Amino acid sequence: MKRIFCLLIFGSIGILGIAQENKIKALVGGTLIDGFGSDPIKNSVIIIEGQKIVSVGNQDNTKIPDNAEIISTEGMSVLPGLWDMHVHTMLNGHADYAYWDKTYPPLLEKVIMPSSAHQLLMAGVTSARDLGAPLKESIAVRDAINNGEIPGATLYVSGPFIQHKPYPGTEDFRWGIDGVEDARKKIRKLAAAGVDMIKLIDQDQMSMAEVQAIVDEAHKNNLKVVAHSHRPEEIRRGLMAGADCFEHTGLSSAPEYPNDIMEMIKERTADMSQGPLFWTPTVEVLYNYEYMRDNPEFIDEDSWHRGLPDSVVTDIKKSIEHSDRLPYFQLTSSRRPTLETKVNQLLNAGVVLMVGTDSGIPMKFHSQSTWNELDVWVNEFGIDPMYAIRGATYWPSLWMGVSDEVGTITPGKYADIIAVKGDVLRYISLLQDVDMVIKHGKRYK
Repeated sequence: MKRIFCLLIFGSIGILGIAQENKIKALVGGTLIDGFGSDPIKNSVIIIEGQKIVSVGNQDNTKIPDNAEIISTEGMSVLPGLWDMHVHTMLNGHADYAYWDKTYPPLLEKVIMPSSAHQLLMAGVTSARDLGAPLKESIAVRDAINNGEIPGATLYVSGPFIQHKPYPGTEDFRWGIDGVEDARKKIRKLAAAGVDMIKLIDQDQMSMAEVQAIVDEAHKNNLKVVAHSHRPEEIRRGLMAGADCFEHTGLSSAPEYPNDIMEMIKERTADMSQGPLFWTPTVEVLYNYEYMRDNPEFIDEDSWHRGLPDSVVTDIKKSIEHSDRLPYFQLTSSRRPTLETKVNQLLNAGVVLMVGTDSGIPMKFHSQSTWNELDVWVNEFGIDPMYAIRGATYWPSLWMGVSDEVGTITPGKYADIIAVKGDVLRYISLLQDVDMVIKHGKRYK
């Protein structure tokens, strides 16, 4: 009888929880930036039922249902949940890759990657592209989030990097290819496993035939290709093969992109039959390094501890204790002055920029990286705040092929919504402390 009683009680609690989750919500009073780029809606009203948005308007033209839970957004900017288009959930800011790759694989699926995804969510990032991690763990964590088993940003995963030859000790998440047929075989294996895209790197070390085979086989399997773009020939070959998005603002300390690459980019952006040319510049990691090296208070901000055992937190802290000595960043002082020039070259050539951060690499925490990238775009490079927000909302959802589900605050789409106190178009850095996070209609913060 006790067992039956407990089952009835906990069953009732479960049903009550579902009922609460499906309750109609009304976000009332804030200034709405819907993601499309038009003028914000003042005194906005957003009605959410279950996981979806059912109506959007203002207090004059939108009726609030009598049974709605009213959530005041007065004095707040309300906008779509952010996307980060370049994260590494298998990493958490540790400075020693070789040590991390040897020590932490057993914790990736159950601890490290879920922690990263949860930190992203609580920072207002409701969707992210995870570009490079072991295949089994990538699929498992993505699906656990999608099934509601663990909290986290919705992940779109590439699984392992595809490259000419893996670095020693990285074979589980970097797959080498040997010839055209092997390239096609590896892409088919990833497609069959259910990845969301392909991550291509070091393509300048492959034959052009191999690069073309990777891109063609990916497209044949309805997968887009994200191309690493640090070296000139990586960019050239990616463009020639028809890669769908380019990552980073590389070329080391070279002051600008070479003329022949810019001509190739302009030729590509002129051909709208292929749609926009997308680029994720990931500038903040280089732009802010020297400041963060000299002002390490960001390490003491504990949002990046979420989901991590104390032993791992201590290990990460120890690895970045002498951030001035990290080989990873020694050339940064020469690279930093080139970043704005390269971003402007891309913008002037008609490229569509998307927000991505390389979050997880040394000193870059998932709870901090995305707002820092937006801040550099707007406050350092002078990019229009609305452009920057669209680069973290509308355009990523379009690139990923899910713009009918998320990316803007529109009736019929999932309620992925964040809010901050104040005017985010005037003060983009307000995003460093997101006050409200709703994902698929559920309020997490």
